[in-house]
Amino acid sequence: MDKASVIGSLMGVFCCVLVGYMASHGHWAMFYSEKGMIMVFGGTISVIFMAMPMERIKQVPGYFKRFFFDKGVKPATVITLIGQLAEKARRDGILSLEADIAKIDDAFLSSGLKMAVDGNAPETIESTLRMEVMAMQDRHKAGKKFFDLIKLYAPGYGLVATLIGQVGMFGGLANAEIGHLGHMLAVAVVATMYGTILANAVAGPIGDKLSLRSGEEILGREMMLQGILSIQAGDNPRATTDKMLAFIPQPSRAALKIAA
Repeated sequence: MDKASVIGSLMGVFCCVLVGYMASHGHWAMFYSEKGMIMVFGGTISVIFMAMPMERIKQVPGYFKRFFFDKGVKPATVITLIGQLAEKARRDGILSLEADIAKIDDAFLSSGLKMAVDGNAPETIESTLRMEVMAMQDRHKAGKKFFDLIKLYAPGYGLVATLIGQVGMFGGLANAEIGHLGHMLAVAVVATMYGTILANAVAGPIGDKLSLRSGEEILGREMMLQGILSIQAGDNPRATTDKMLAFIPQPSRAALKIAA
């Protein structure tokens, strides 16, 4: 469970509920608009179906799961593990790593090490693993695209509902039906609120978090790739560690180097 995602989500809900209560004094019905919900939520869903293929839409639950759960391997873990494998390969030969491959949870790392143990050429290993990274990056882009669509079009449909509400309000001016005018004005304002909250309090932050995690995972994969190639080349374990430390910000390298 990603604590930052949970804390941020709870804080956002708390702020909205608190301000809503202060504004309505507990009369929550004033924030409900059936027409606004149909327009904003229904319209946004329609855009998602128009813009994304069905196989990507089926993966939507996984996008939310990835927001709350970060299963990526941390750089310190990668450096420590690759360093240990490099030590063993240098001491006992690369074939000795075969028993360790089954114990590695990360499919990318275990696949690359298996190719190295099987004696594949470095160029083959690199090209194969880079294709895996490209495929992973494409999947991550789909997740970011999903939330970008919500962020872009939810406020737009909120504006459409606002305009519809205003048309209904102006249309009732001739009869001066205050109740009708107030109802249509509520539709206009509440629909805009729905779109704004959906875009700025939900879709925007989640999409940005997924984008950040995608970059971190790609960096981790590149670290693993360089480590695998270094082990296959028979480099000194210290040199292997130094190659991976090149991906880490300078202030963090000293602690990671000591841990490795």
